[in-house]
Amino acid sequence: METNVGLLDRVIRVLLASVLLYLGLFLYRSSALGIGLVAAGGILLITALVGFCGLYRLLGIYTNQTNKQL
Repeated sequence: METNVGLLDRVIRVLLASVLLYLGLFLYRSSALGIGLVAAGGILLITALVGFCGLYRLLGIYTNQTNKQL
């Protein structure tokens, strides 16, 4: 699987995922909002660690410089 998420994009995703996971796990623990925040944070964290985003692939977006497709 090729990567389509660049370094800056990955750093932003990890930071945003950390905030969402904190909010979902500690501030909105017993609500539907908390579950949604944890799910969104988990997805962002996984895409940052793997370096691949399925939505980016569908839209043809490549934020990394090495695998740009023309």
